[in-house]
Amino acid sequence: MRIRRTLAAASLAAIALTGAAVAPAQADAAAVMTQGSASGPAIAVGDTLVANLASGTAATFTDGPGSTNGVSCANSSFSATVTSNPAAPGSATEQLNSQSFDSCTSSVMGVMSVQSVTATSLPYTNTVTSGSGNVSLNGTSAGPVGITVVLNTLLGTINCVYQSPNGITGTTSNSNSSISFTDQPATLVDGPGLCFSTGYFSATYGPVTDSSAAGNPVLYVN
Repeated sequence: MRIRRTLAAASLAAIALTGAAVAPAQADAAAVMTQGSASGPAIAVGDTLVANLASGTAATFTDGPGSTNGVSCANSSFSATVTSNPAAPGSATEQLNSQSFDSCTSSVMGVMSVQSVTATSLPYTNTVTSGSGNVSLNGTSAGPVGITVVLNTLLGTINCVYQSPNGITGTTSNSNSSISFTDQPATLVDGPGLCFSTGYFSATYGPVTDSSAAGNPVLYVN
């Protein structure tokens, strides 16, 4: 009887060991933001993410959703530092340190030219959520998300100062490693009647790349 029990125990142990040998090792969970693909290395905290406008697009600031009446900038870019990048599912964070706008024109009646478009109260905090790819851009102690548009008009130079106290939202796309913002509202806090009471910001940036890594790999959100 003792021999049978011993043989049975040995057989069960052998089966368990065999199962352990053939079972695949569980892979480490991918980070929220990776380089180049879902299985690529995690983008490191401290790395710098950069992007220009996607080819053939413009950054616009208009008087309504879907409107073409406003300011259009042919060039825009941003630079952000990664501050956290946990395993997915979860949320990664970045600090948006700079955002520029150039080659801007206006279709607003009475405006002769655009002197400047400036993001104000930088830096901002950018949160990227895995799965949905949603992006949330919010202000910091420096102030809320904002933009100041300086216009040369028939009556002189005017400043239109806008703020989004609740931040703005966008989405990422892995198909072209882009971040898009569509008709995000900002409220006029200072400026004459020629300024829109509410301005709507739209822009698509991409490809977004990790300029701190060799080869500038593109951003992938898991």
